[in-house]
Amino acid sequence: MHDYIPRELESLVRRRLGNSPAVAILGPRQCGKSTLAKRILQGVENSLYLDLERPSDRNKLFDAEAFFGHNSQRLICLDEIQRVPDLFPVLRSVIDHNDRDGQFLILGSASRDLLKQSSETLAGRIAYIELTPLNVTETSGDTEAATPSTINRLWLRGGFPRSFLAATDTDSFEWRLDFIRTYLERDIPQLGIGIAPGNLERLWNMCAHVHGQLLNCSKLGDSMGLSNHTVRSYIDLLSSTFTMRILAPFAVNLKKRLVKSPRIYIRDSGVLHCLLGIETGNDLFGHPVYGGSWESLVLETILGRLKPGTQTGFFRTSGGAEIDLVLERGGQRLAIECKASSSPKVTRGFWSALDDLDITKALVVGPVDASYSMTNKVTVTHLAGLTSEPWLQPFIQ
Repeated sequence: MHDYIPRELESLVRRRLGNSPAVAILGPRQCGKSTLAKRILQGVENSLYLDLERPSDRNKLFDAEAFFGHNSQRLICLDEIQRVPDLFPVLRSVIDHNDRDGQFLILGSASRDLLKQSSETLAGRIAYIELTPLNVTETSGDTEAATPSTINRLWLRGGFPRSFLAATDTDSFEWRLDFIRTYLERDIPQLGIGIAPGNLERLWNMCAHVHGQLLNCSKLGDSMGLSNHTVRSYIDLLSSTFTMRILAPFAVNLKKRLVKSPRIYIRDSGVLHCLLGIETGNDLFGHPVYGGSWESLVLETILGRLKPGTQTGFFRTSGGAEIDLVLERGGQRLAIECKASSSPKVTRGFWSALDDLDITKALVVGPVDASYSMTNKVTVTHLAGLTSEPWLQPFIQ
């Protein structure tokens, strides 16, 4: 625990355990779920941790109902729950029988859709919380300590703790290579998904090359000799295991022709760079993905902290009006534009989009030294101060 980096979601997990029978922390492998769970369990007397990847811990659940009955007054953490999907019917029965909050802390490396491999459901009994890799606030301690070197390190290496904390960029790059290999050769087969690792690796690499662009399954399928439906199912799989984000167009009723295809992003910038062979900062500066990489770093900083019920999407019309991200909640709208420039400039399409959507508040996020006002309704800000911007506060938790 000496290298523990405090996670912003820790207080939320504790709070949800106080008002829900079960809490599920979902996120990609190696993002810090187990470390966070053990940190929380340290503050809970008589708690119990089971790693379901260990045969000795799985054997304890040979008669799961009896085991849970014997430990009915304890908070039980079940790590890598997708390894034992048959537990869900038992969990439902035990939760209803005990009838109290804070019974189970469940960790999983697949989305809730993949976890539903049982006919039983925990609806109304479980709270889902997604843990992302480290963000800029967590890696810096606070926004005041977020130096350019720390932000550039996070941008290049990504937010997986072992990648970010590696001794050198080379060590970090090699860790990500191993992560990708393990994900393809072990993690996907363990979920019971029969996809050839070679096909998924090729698609993942191709998606890295079109990172931040509109999804065209037919074009990707033609390049791989697969149908567009097969390609879409593979991309949905990558999304469900938290390695790719599919960003839908912002849903709005306008008398204009809107782009309807989603955009695709490799969620972790470090994984993106590894897939593209970008090992150093100089490699990144000279690469065509430079702007798109910054965009995804900004998007993940925001999307990982949104309050429930916030509508999200990008906006783009056939006439060229475009905004990278639009947030809407409680009748309020906010536009986010990402510019990987120390002197960011927006296009005519940005101003047109603000008018189309009747948006009066917008943030332009770039690697600038300090925040400043571009106009009375547009503020330029740095990634370090993004989540502290007053205009963003109604949308994030």
